[in-house]
Amino acid sequence: MYSLYMNIRYLYILSSAWLLLAGCDSQPKVETTPWGTVVGSDSIPDDDAFSLSDIQTNGELIVLTMTGPDSYYEYHGKGMGVQYLLAEKFAQKLGVSLRVDVCKDTAEMVRRLKDGEADIVAYMVPKAKAAELAMAGVRDSSGQKGWLVADKDGELAKALNGWFKQGMIAQTLKDENFLLSTGSVKRRVFSPMLNRAGGVISRYDRHFQQYAPLARWDWRLIAAQCYQESTFDPQARSWAGACGLMQIMPTTADMVGLSRNDLFDPEKNIAAACKYIAMLNGKFSDVRERQERINFVLASYNGGFYHVRDAMALAEKYGKNKHRWADVREFILGLQTPHYYNDPVVKSGYMRGSETANYVDRINARYADYRGVARGASGFTSFGGGSQTPHRAVKKKRKYEVK
Repeated sequence: MYSLYMNIRYLYILSSAWLLLAGCDSQPKVETTPWGTVVGSDSIPDDDAFSLSDIQTNGELIVLTMTGPDSYYEYHGKGMGVQYLLAEKFAQKLGVSLRVDVCKDTAEMVRRLKDGEADIVAYMVPKAKAAELAMAGVRDSSGQKGWLVADKDGELAKALNGWFKQGMIAQTLKDENFLLSTGSVKRRVFSPMLNRAGGVISRYDRHFQQYAPLARWDWRLIAAQCYQESTFDPQARSWAGACGLMQIMPTTADMVGLSRNDLFDPEKNIAAACKYIAMLNGKFSDVRERQERINFVLASYNGGFYHVRDAMALAEKYGKNKHRWADVREFILGLQTPHYYNDPVVKSGYMRGSETANYVDRINARYADYRGVARGASGFTSFGGGSQTPHRAVKKKRKYEVK
């Protein structure tokens, strides 16, 4: 009996000791990621989390900026603005691609950089608004405004400071001005009228006449637009990649089924442009009046569909007629100023509105000139004197008449 009691006591002590030891090891295990953060934690390690080597390994430099003529905007499908172009040069120096995230204000840029959502703020931020962030790389001559990084002593800050030279801002601005000039387009300038007395606009008139019905436009209007785009040079090429008589972008060619190998073929280039114009016509089906719609389509061909829609939204907001070009033109120009391109209804930011407004004006003026010299195609009348669509049959008393 005594022996049984001692055995039970021994087992009790043994089990208690085991429970005590197990309790000592009962603290939850902390699982960490390979870069040192706790799994499930949103914290960012302090030791240069987004180092230069990380950026090069990932192959991408992420910058935050704001829309504006000096910072960032899209022009013919390409990024522009001095701050953007400088960021592009720095990314090229690192051998990585560039990704741009547009923010609505300085506070958003600062917050997102602090939260580790980007590598650089590529915008001239005043020191007073930099919070705990460090200024590095691009800055103004006073040193009071410049780009921001999260760690002033990190590899990225050192690389930026070693790369940037004060003269780079002026040189980049000079480069941008050249890209925006007509001198950046490689083309020969031909006469706007091949034979005025004979009513011949260009050597491509038959192609304009053949494919204008795709766009449901007068062929002379297509010719006027073509001269504005390329001065009738089939080999014209812009720095942005626009090609041929109608300056078709490669992405637009893909959209309308034109092989990139055929971008400089005059006939195929004109056909592709007419298909694209037809697509834009469809996107402006809410603009019921034909001449008004033509102006909106021309503006979109030059400045981009979404910018034109932004101007229409502004016109509506400020009590104007968003389907009337004269009203919308005012806001096309307005999108060059912060008051308008920072408006909440604007989705695509700054645009070079004066270029687009002048583009529409010049084509309309040249079309008026062509209309007085060259004959329209059968079935078309100019929009200066009536409908620009082919005559169509309408049903009346069970018979069809030409209207």
